[in-house]
Amino acid sequence: MGEPVTFVKKIAAMRMLLVLFIVVTCFIQNTYCQKKPAYIPRIEPCDCAVKVDSNYSHQCAYLVVPENRKKANGKFVKLPFIIVKSNNPNKRKDPLLFTAGGPGGSSLGWITGARNRGVINDRDCIAFEQRGTHFAIPNLSSDELSDAIRESYRKNLSKDSMVIVGVKRYKQALEKKGIDIAGYNTDETVADIHDLLQVLQIDSVNLFGGSYSGGLMLAVLQKDPSRIRSLVLDSPLPTFIPIDEDEPANFNEALAILFDHCDKDSTNTALYGNLKEKFDHYFSSIENKAFYYPYTDSGRVLNIEYTRSDLLNIVVNAFYDQAHIKDIPYLITQMIQGNHQPYIKEVIENIFNGGNGPSGMRISVYCADQTAYHEESILRQVYGPYPYMKGYHINDVYREMCDCWKSPPIQAQTKKPFYSTKPVLLADGEMDPACRPLYIDMIHHYMPNSHRLLYRNRSHMVLGGVIGNTIIRNFLNDPFKKIESGNKDIISY
Repeated sequence: MGEPVTFVKKIAAMRMLLVLFIVVTCFIQNTYCQKKPAYIPRIEPCDCAVKVDSNYSHQCAYLVVPENRKKANGKFVKLPFIIVKSNNPNKRKDPLLFTAGGPGGSSLGWITGARNRGVINDRDCIAFEQRGTHFAIPNLSSDELSDAIRESYRKNLSKDSMVIVGVKRYKQALEKKGIDIAGYNTDETVADIHDLLQVLQIDSVNLFGGSYSGGLMLAVLQKDPSRIRSLVLDSPLPTFIPIDEDEPANFNEALAILFDHCDKDSTNTALYGNLKEKFDHYFSSIENKAFYYPYTDSGRVLNIEYTRSDLLNIVVNAFYDQAHIKDIPYLITQMIQGNHQPYIKEVIENIFNGGNGPSGMRISVYCADQTAYHEESILRQVYGPYPYMKGYHINDVYREMCDCWKSPPIQAQTKKPFYSTKPVLLADGEMDPACRPLYIDMIHHYMPNSHRLLYRNRSHMVLGGVIGNTIIRNFLNDPFKKIESGNKDIISY
């Protein structure tokens, strides 16, 4: 009687094994299907959006990828890129890929200067236009915000209120075009760059980015380092930095260095002595004051109101003009004396004759990358040590705008620092008002094979000109070799 029972048990056990096999097989298949990309990136040839040096062979095309990879059966976007090929028959197999900062800057113009960059003598160069920017299809450009800002000056309306009006109109205009704002952020651009490398069958690449795109390139490395040979990062904004919380202090650190140089170098102590104290006192004293400038618009004289925020914008923007940083102390003394008109005139003319405010891509990225993660309470704490900045938006994208724009945040993982042994060239200027040299030190902390360069008397984005191009070329050809600048104003450490 025992044998039939044993047989039944064996049959039951076999059935259980069969069921388990089916379950495991289905799980594996489902997991594979989930990991399998729902799209295949492709290349579509196109005309070159910018003029390319005819002395070099080149390729112009679109990368075609989903607008929002989280959506099934969504729309596709076309992202132009240009490859300029080195004439060197023994060129290296690892090209240099560049994309612009901003966020929202156009990248393709960089390729027009390939001949002047020594890099082209050793390897191909690629300029990649990020989604949502100027030459991309679609781009996130529209006039609603610019028009609202212009209207606020023309009618002396609240600037902050009209910015919000403009942001709402801007978003509605993009949505009417069928644009999915949720698809425009750093995570999607990181995926775009990896798709580009895959479809071009590039196994080894060097990444070049500055400011925002410096952090973008770090995120590309973080996602998948397998194809990345090295990075060149000019004045980078790491993804793990809360720039909204940092930037007021960053600007004040740049100011402090400028004032220190002024105290040490100036012979006109009557004009420039104790300039920091004069600056703090004056800009604190005009917190609620309105000024007026007569401006002729279409034959009609308008009495344009401007405030402390407009004057602070002038000072902040002056730091980005490398050739005229030395003139900032004089600019500040003129403002303190009430001589605003030469400076505010240019501001008003730009408002009435050009585009104003951030692009849609800049808003989308900052809202998804930064505002979604920063603490507004920390930002308000800046008014303690820097009272003259109370109510001033040093960044042109801020919380109230993002509350209207409603970009979903990027992945929390993208915001985290990470370690890497990849070689990196890091550079910044001592008077950078946005991305302080502290940031390249922080990157070096996590990336021990990085080289740091500090440019004296310079601010944001320093790796240009003959010296910068030579440094980049030497680094790419031997990325683990210590960099010696040979210039007393460039500190290598």
